[in-house]
Amino acid sequence: MTQLPYSDELDIGYLSRLFDHTTNCYKFFWFQAILRKVDGNHNRFSFDELINEMIADAWYMVTEYHLRLGPLGITDNLEEVVKYIHNEYSFPSSEKREKILDFLWKTEDRKIRKYKSDLTLNVPYRLQVPFYEEKIDWKASFQHCLEQINRQKRLMYYFDLVSGLGTEIELDSTWAEYLTRHKEILKGWTQLNLIKYLQNKNPSVPGIAEKIEPPIARKIEKVRDYWKMIIMIDPSIKDIYGEIRLADKPISVDHFVPWQYVAHDELWNLHPTTKSINSSKSNSLPVWDTYFGPLAEIEYRAYELKEQNESVEEEFLKISPYHLNNQEIRNQLYAPGLDRADFKLRLENVIKPVHESALMQGFKEWTYECNNI
Repeated sequence: MTQLPYSDELDIGYLSRLFDHTTNCYKFFWFQAILRKVDGNHNRFSFDELINEMIADAWYMVTEYHLRLGPLGITDNLEEVVKYIHNEYSFPSSEKREKILDFLWKTEDRKIRKYKSDLTLNVPYRLQVPFYEEKIDWKASFQHCLEQINRQKRLMYYFDLVSGLGTEIELDSTWAEYLTRHKEILKGWTQLNLIKYLQNKNPSVPGIAEKIEPPIARKIEKVRDYWKMIIMIDPSIKDIYGEIRLADKPISVDHFVPWQYVAHDELWNLHPTTKSINSSKSNSLPVWDTYFGPLAEIEYRAYELKEQNESVEEEFLKISPYHLNNQEIRNQLYAPGLDRADFKLRLENVIKPVHESALMQGFKEWTYECNNI
């Protein structure tokens, strides 16, 4: 259990139980929205601005990584409003946070307003359940519940100007100072709990920890140099999608199963292609029966040259600490003396389950067509 920063004035034990018995994602995003907004000067925030922050926080993980935010078979309003905006207004998954927030402030779309209103029905009031000294009668009228909550003595925030999305919360000054001072630690604690929650809701998805925020630029230049050397030694090597000879062409490194799913740069999932084909493929999933064979051939050719050529082996040893992080897979795929059939079978055993899982998660299948580029 993560140890939260101590306070002489506050009982941090209540805060530490904030995410106990969490059944949906809203608590994480609501509290994270408060952390984003509190700055030591501003302690009052409307439901509307906090819900906007929640949508912006969920944007990339839903649109780019297809993460499920709620239990299977149950509609999650945060996930659904993100999907609705993404599909209806064609904002890309990589859209800047500021533009999403600006759109949310200005939109008059009634469906979006309904989603946002639904998101305020429970979490603003139930988040602080660990703090309540007096048991709340949730079956009573809304006004009675609100009165019960507002007379509690040790809450992080209280409710004011109750008016739908215009309702405001006001942070207790001591809690506001604590949240501001320890913002980064508390954000990390919230994200750790969110990761555990998302792993439970997306059990087949790898790399959840890498998918809760937009990625930092990936560094695969050394892998590109590795493939350039291999292509220079064997100029007959072709791209696996369009069968285009890669010698003397600028190459890109493609993730066979999209990075947006695997969230890693492991060597066995990387291969060279042309920049235009890589752009056309984007984050789609190559049709397995069409492209695994060519992938296995080009990966085996690289394996052969590693075995035969000292320069290739030297480059392989340079990049493997960064791009072969699973020792078991490294021992399987890059053991000495493998023939083509054995290597292909081992590669299939590694990559096919990942491919199938990505397909089940909603990544679209793709085949190369010349008019794509």
